[in-house]
Amino acid sequence: MEKIKVLLVCDDNSLRSPMAEAWLNHLGKGDFLARSAGFEPGLLNPLAVAVMQEVGLDISRHPARSVFELYTAGELFSYVITLCDPETAERCPIFPGVARVANWPFSDPTREQISEAEKIQKLRDLRDRIRERIEKFIEMTRPDSQA
Repeated sequence: MEKIKVLLVCDDNSLRSPMAEAWLNHLGKGDFLARSAGFEPGLLNPLAVAVMQEVGLDISRHPARSVFELYTAGELFSYVITLCDPETAERCPIFPGVARVANWPFSDPTREQISEAEKIQKLRDLRDRIRERIEKFIEMTRPDSQA
């Protein structure tokens, strides 16, 4: 059976979309092929690496990708899910030819003016909320659940 290809997109592919990619590839147990990208790829956030390592997922080698590079390379996806800040959601691009597009608005707590400890706690909460969304997505999308 062919894997369901999913593109997860956020602003800079440094935090939310790499976390979502790791969760979907891990929890999808081979039924999904998740990739992530950003509008303006940046450096992977070390705090994201740390909170994902707490749950046994290593994203430390995640390469920041441009959504536009994937698009111009002709990569096709069954689903595109944007994880943009609610304040910048209007920047999320439109993906022609993709029938299934969803926006899961998640804010980036590392951009808040709070202590490092508060950022880490908010990142743990974000990590867990993304996992919950991924679990629901898998439940609704996995081929054996469509019967």
